[in-house]
Parts: sequence; structure tokens; C-alpha cells
Amino acid sequence: MSTQPLANMAHEDDLEAAINAAIQTSISRIAPTWPLDRMIAVNPYWGHRDQPFTQTAAQLARLAGSPMALSAGDYQRAWQSGEIDADALAQARDELDPARSVETLLDALETQTAPLTPAPLLSDTLDRHRDLHREPAWCDTITHQISQFCAAYFDHHQSQWRPNQSAPLYQQWRNAVGTDHGIAMLMKTPQLSARASQLAAQPRAQIQQAIQQLGIARDDITHYLQAVLGRISGWAAWCAYLNWEAQLTGKDDDTLVHLLAIRLSWECLIDDGSRAPDAPWTQWQGAWSIHLRQADTLPATLIWQRAQEISYQRRLIHTLTAPHDKADRTLPQVQAAFCIDVRSEVFRRHLEAQSPHIQTLGFAGFFGLPIRYEPLGTDLQRPQLPGLLSPVMTVTDTSGSDSQDQAITRKRQSHLRHHHSWSRFKAMPLSGFVLVESLGLGYLFKLIKQTLPSQAPLVAETRNGLSSKDAAALSPRLDSATAGDTQQQAELACRILTGMGLTSGFAPLVLLLGHGSQTRNNPHQAALDCGACCGQSGDVNARTLANLLNDPAVRERMQDAGIAIPDSTHFLAGLHNTVTEEVTLLDLARLPESHRDALASIQQQLNQAQRGACAEKATRLGLAELQEKPDALSRALRHRANDWSQTRPEWALANNAAMMIAPRSRTRGLDLQGRSFLHDYDYRTDPDGERLAQIMTAPMVVANWINMQYFASTVDNLRFGSGNKTLHNVVGGKLGVFEGNGGDLRIGLPMQSVHDGEHWQHTPLRLSVFIEAPRERIEQVIHQHDTVRQLIDNQWLYVFRLGDQQVEQYQRETWTRW
Repeated sequence: MSTQPLANMAHEDDLEAAINAAIQTSISRIAPTWPLDRMIAVNPYWGHRDQPFTQTAAQLARLAGSPMALSAGDYQRAWQSGEIDADALAQARDELDPARSVETLLDALETQTAPLTPAPLLSDTLDRHRDLHREPAWCDTITHQISQFCAAYFDHHQSQWRPNQSAPLYQQWRNAVGTDHGIAMLMKTPQLSARASQLAAQPRAQIQQAIQQLGIARDDITHYLQAVLGRISGWAAWCAYLNWEAQLTGKDDDTLVHLLAIRLSWECLIDDGSRAPDAPWTQWQGAWSIHLRQADTLPATLIWQRAQEISYQRRLIHTLTAPHDKADRTLPQVQAAFCIDVRSEVFRRHLEAQSPHIQTLGFAGFFGLPIRYEPLGTDLQRPQLPGLLSPVMTVTDTSGSDSQDQAITRKRQSHLRHHHSWSRFKAMPLSGFVLVESLGLGYLFKLIKQTLPSQAPLVAETRNGLSSKDAAALSPRLDSATAGDTQQQAELACRILTGMGLTSGFAPLVLLLGHGSQTRNNPHQAALDCGACCGQSGDVNARTLANLLNDPAVRERMQDAGIAIPDSTHFLAGLHNTVTEEVTLLDLARLPESHRDALASIQQQLNQAQRGACAEKATRLGLAELQEKPDALSRALRHRANDWSQTRPEWALANNAAMMIAPRSRTRGLDLQGRSFLHDYDYRTDPDGERLAQIMTAPMVVANWINMQYFASTVDNLRFGSGNKTLHNVVGGKLGVFEGNGGDLRIGLPMQSVHDGEHWQHTPLRLSVFIEAPRERIEQVIHQHDTVRQLIDNQWLYVFRLGDQQVEQYQRETWTRW
């Protein structure tokens, strides 16, 4: 018997295994993107965390043409302004490339360098032979076709027609492309339909068939698949999100493999099959080989980027170690818990300045509640916790009376049905031209009114369909069906207070302050709300926790765990509007009469803190002339929040750079410039390090996601940002945006979120995390958690330990004193 067939079979099996491994590696590099209505910050380099930062920079530069540093001109300006100093530059050089001289690095700022280009595909070679002044480019046409198809396929909210969504993505696309003659006519390629019929029926089989057809060398398969996915990275991120959500429920979703097969299929469809010396395929193979095998050289800009980080770290360490007054440890009259968000640092500082008897705390803005929220009378279900987690409990609204809840439900559903019909009418073709004619001048006046300056307050989206009276009657409560009995609720409350470090010494009034942003006509509004609440405002979580902690039955059970909340302590929820800096206290009708004087006092102090926080950010918002006019400044900020045309309502978390995991006494009174996440932590109350592990594996990772989203949206807005906000068109109701009417799905932050039109408002620095804890506690967390270890060892963030009078940095099992 001949052994050749068996050898061929072994070869085919080996190739299939190699291709499947390359597919898995390639899709694992893609980070997810969340839909607009629950948009959270995502580290787009998350899939590369197992690689060093500089290695990823080299790989993305080579395969995607993506930089991981600013331009030489940006660093030249930082050098000339003194933002980067000579010592920092020398230290960065010593860390990354000791053989390179400082003079060479300075010269590099004056030297013109060729822009980065992605690894070439066959479609790029064909475009070089086309007259792109008169003919459309293949690369653009392919992206447009895939993007329009995906927009229709994944749409559940906007279009009136969509493909058959019961069929998998690849199969549905394969059927469509085989019968669509529009591209063949546009690109003058009549043979496209015939070639489409030769595509494999299954996505993995098609990927293998494409690799064989295109002659990809086995050693290049992984790089090639990554380069292909990089051409449709926006939709790749959306497909990665579908898999992320599936995995939270213990399942898998292979839609990203389908998308890879689709983009790879296009390279086959445009391949004419010729392998002659002058054929496009032959030219492309040569260009691919040359591009992929260029010698890697560390760009000078990466050294400058590190120098900018060192300069910031040195200034911050000097601030942290300089002598300053420590907080008075007397029992506070008011405690206020804020989200760790960098915007809270500014407000906390101004609030604390009002009285030494005010204590502020920093904790993740979802307040430790693993919940989803179902507003009464609606089918809406939304998570109110970080995207890293999956909700396990449900919160809904109640007035405390079943009959009243039913009446409110009926009124709300009637209102929402009317609103839905009205929205469908406005979405009809030409409706924008006939609204005024149909409804008369009354609607014209309404349109004009909406464009005028407004002082309207922030109204939560969850109040849609509710009258003011009904909204005031409702309060979010844990559903006993998912939250369990009183004992389980008490255990939850104890875990939350322990995580906050608030287990004793309760003030008479404890504020739980979530935060949200107020903007209009802004598809990315959720990105300005609380990232810890899955892109939602934090009022639901704050109110739910306040109700839980004020429950006498829950308090009684909490005493068994050693947490005794005095009868004189009342928890009060509130919402910090990060645009206007106003804090609205909620559920005041439930406040005991005994706390009315304390309420009046803290409201006055909150108002003063608001004035200080507004004045601090006025210059950055172009309102410096109102800095000494608090009332006028407050009106201007409210107008900014309600202005339909405002593309920069606030700077949100732009310029974030550090995280503090330490008692507030360590930083109280210090101006951290709104650049630091503040998480309260006292290692002396955490003997086993469990709380530190929770902080480093959850809030610290969330902070890394926020930090790296701003980083990537700044250094490469083309691929990891969403471009010009004024050109955005929403896709699928909430999936994402197009910049214009097509192209790839745009992910990340708009340019207006990081740039003011003249200067960057975010400096791309990796997160510096400062922890006050013994060395062995920090090392224990790093050794026990792979994700944390990868982030630190591969320099996706930096970890420093705060000592009594010194700071030291952890670097791969060693500590270096600064």
C-alpha cells in the first residue's frame, strides 16, 4: 500500500492545526467594544497584555501601521516647555536603549520619518495599478461593503430592513455577495459572482482554503491573519464584544472568526489566479516579504514617551513625599463616598476644604453592587457594574405599594407606546421635511426652543415616561428573588462596607455619591458617565445601597458580622453632575427630621465645593473670564451641557495618569490636578490582603482600561479612536458610529475628547499606581493573579509602593527606590 495518501492527510491535518492556532491567536488580540448606550472605556491593547509594551508597539507598527507614541513634534514641544527634562530623558534612554546617545534622540525630533504603513495585502497591490483619481480603491470598497453588511446584519434598533439574522454571519454574507452584482459593475470585475460560488461553505474551511490559494507561508499565517483583521478592526472589536458577553454566561461566540473569513474571502475574490512574474499576486508576495522582514528598530518616539512618563512620575512623587498637614482623625460629622473617577478628585478636594469634619472616601462607582437595573414598567434591562463582571442581582423601582406601582406602570407604558410611534414617524423618509407642515407652527417653535440656550437640569434617562410626581414616588430596590433574604442582603452590605473600609466610626450623615454627565446630541454620552456602572450614571447604585443600609432588619443582621451602624446614622444617595459640578441629593423625603440641620449645612458646603471645582476647570474649558464670577460660570456650564452643538461638553477623564490605593489621609490637601484615581485602602485593616487583591484585580484593571483607551485614542485616533464627532452617524441605533456614511465601524473616543483643536488635552502616559502596603502584600497579589502580573511585568502600568518618606517601584521581583 502506498503511504503517500497518509502523508498527505497528515500534512493536511498539521496545516489545519496550524491555521486553527493562528486563528485563535489572531482573534485573541482583538479587544471588545461596548455599544454606545453602555459604552465603557476599553484597553484596545488588552489582547496583547501577555507581551511587553515595546514588543506590541513593534508588532502593531509592522502589521497595522499603528503608532504607540505621539509625533516627534509633540515631544519636541514638551521638551522645549520643560515638561520633559534631561534627567528623565537619560533615564528613559538607559531603560530602553542604552546604546543610543541623548544627542541622537534630540536629533530625531528634527528628522522627518516616513509614516507607518500596514502590512500590504493583495488589495493594496491592485490599488497601486488603479487610477484612484477616477476609480474607487479596492481596499475602500471592500471595507465599505463589509461594513454596510455588518451594520444591517447586527442592527436590532434602527433599520427597517436587515439580512436574515437567523443564519450565521459568514453564510449570510456569502449568499449576499454571490448575488450582488453592484460591486462587480462598479469595479469592472464581472467574474466576482463566479468566484464567490467557489468560496467554502464554512468560515474555518474558507480561511484554510484562502491561505492555500494565496500561498501564505506557514510561518507567516498568524501575522497575515492579524494584518487582515486590522483592516476591519472596528467591526472586529464589535464581534469580540459578542464573544465577551457570551463568555460571561459560560458560552462562546465565533462571530469574529466569521468576520475574519469574510475579509479574507475578499482577498480571494480579487485574485485573478495568475502567478506570472509580473502578476499582482507575485508583486504582492514580494512586497509582503520585504515589509515583514524589515529589521525592528525602537522608534525614538517611544523613548520620548517613556521620558514624559518619568517626568510626570518624578513630579508626582515629589508631591506625595513633601511634608503636608495630615487629616484630623476626629469623628467626622459627614462622610461622603465618591467614585474613584479622576473627576471626583477635584470635587473631593474642594469639599474637604470646607470643613475638617468632612471625610471623603473613594470606592468604585457601582458601590460593589453586582446588579442589573429594570426600570418599572419597561422591558429595559441594563447592567450597572463594570464590563469585566456579570450581574447576578436585579434592581427595580417601587413605591412600596403594589397598586401604585401598577398604576404608574400603566401610565408609563402608554406614554412610551406613544413616544415609540412618534419616533417611528420621525424616522420615516422625508419626515424631516413634512413635520412642520403636518403639525403646524407649534412644532417649528419647539424646534427653535430646543436650539436656544437652556438651563434645564440633569434628568436621568430612567425617568423617561414618568411624571415628576411618579418619579418622586419610586425608589430602586433589590429584587428579593435575586438578592435573597435579609441575611443574604446583610452579608452583601457587610462586604460592601468592608470593601469601602467603612466598618466603624460612622458619621451621622453618610453620602453615597454616584456620578453622571449631562450632554445632548452626543452618541458617546455613556462614555462620560460612570465607567464602573457600565457607562451609566451611578444614581441607581447609590440609591439602592442607601436603601439597603438604612433597612433596620438588614442592620440588625449586620451586627452578627461585627458591623454595627448606629441608629443615628443615615445613608443618603446623591448624583454628582460632572459637567456642572452640581451634586443633587436624592430621596430627601426619607431623611429623618433629626438630620435636617446637617442636611442644610452639607448642601451649603456642596455648593461651595461646586464653585471651587468649576473655577478650577474654567480655563481649560475656555471660560477663564468667568473664573471669578461663580453664578455666571455655573450658567455657562449648564448651557454647555444643554447645547446641541457642543462637541466638548467636558474633558471627562482626559489626562488621567495615576491611581492611589491608600488612605485619604495620605493625599488629603494635595492638588493632584484631576489626574488621579483615588481608592481608599488601609492595609492595617486588611491582614490577609484580600481587599488589596480585590482592588488590584478589579478597580485597578478598570483604571488601566480607561487609561489605555485615552492613550490609544490619542496616539492613534485613526484606528483606536472614532475620529471627528461632527461627522458621526450612529449605526444600528446604538452599535457604534460611522465617520461619514461608511468605512469601518469607529471605536474609542472622538478626537474632540482628547484634543481642543489646537492642543492635546490628554497626555498619553501609562498608569502609575501608588499603593500604601507592605511589599509582601503587593507581591502576593502579583504572584497569584496572572492578569495583574502581565500588566505590571510587561509595563502596561507601573506599580509603586508608598513608604513613610520614600517611594519604590516594583520591577519583575525587585524594588527600586526613587
